[in-house]
Amino acid sequence: MTSTRTSTPYDYSAVFGIRKIQRFGYEPNIQNRFKNGTENSFSDAATIGSKSKGFEYLFEWDFRRQQGKTFLSQDHFLRYIGDWYVVKVEYLQDQLADINYFEASQRYRYKFNRKFSVNAGLVQRISEPYGFDPLADWILQTGDIHFTNLAIQEMGYGVDFSDVDNIQYLDPNGNVVANSTEVWEAVVIPQVLSDYVDRERELLPSKLEYSFVVGFDYYKYTKDFWLHSWANVMPYHIKSDDQYSYHKYNGGNWVDYSGGLIFGYRFTKSLGIFTEGKYHKYWNRSWYDFSMGINFIIL
Repeated sequence: MTSTRTSTPYDYSAVFGIRKIQRFGYEPNIQNRFKNGTENSFSDAATIGSKSKGFEYLFEWDFRRQQGKTFLSQDHFLRYIGDWYVVKVEYLQDQLADINYFEASQRYRYKFNRKFSVNAGLVQRISEPYGFDPLADWILQTGDIHFTNLAIQEMGYGVDFSDVDNIQYLDPNGNVVANSTEVWEAVVIPQVLSDYVDRERELLPSKLEYSFVVGFDYYKYTKDFWLHSWANVMPYHIKSDDQYSYHKYNGGNWVDYSGGLIFGYRFTKSLGIFTEGKYHKYWNRSWYDFSMGINFIIL
């Protein structure tokens, strides 16, 4: 019997940033509070900020390690809110969600009242070609990926069958990375596929897409109750004849969308409940963040 032990280093998260965003009424004034680096302002994803009119910005980098792998997430935006329009440019990267794009939007805004508004306009996005599947040529008729041939032919790995009782899998430098098929498939192959996909994507230029967007924002706040929600939908994208356009990959148009919800209620001065979250789905890739709980303050 062969046993394999895999150890990973400790996890960590480090966040750095600068912002000029007016806080909403439900957000605590953390100017004089200790911060531990895990704070998350869900309202940053809203289309309309708390500021009724003016310029806002956010520059944020999040470095983290999970299960031995390092990831970088960053979100930077500039936004100007006018009485009847909103202009925003944003760069977002989330390596955990495998998403990376630059987005600019120009929207007309109609306010029904101080709580509710709708918007519509145009969006331009620059991203890697998500209409390209690097693994398509390696998929068998069964739907499985011929990953061992890919590792040998494309990535320089090898297999030593000289001892049938001790098959060895070698990396491009000749180092033994696995002594069993189980370890090869469970540990080595996922990294091989990830490296191959990253390499093939980097060979292609970024793609520019034009889309139509509609959305809404709703915000109501009192000391005992607050509700903040927003949504954005891109139902139509201008068709491109590019070989790796998402139109061609998807077989036609598609719908991208995002939204968020923040809700809170205080039963007494000491007891309250809250729920908050945001969700994105672009190019059939989803990333989200949710939390809920009970607040109890000892007076």
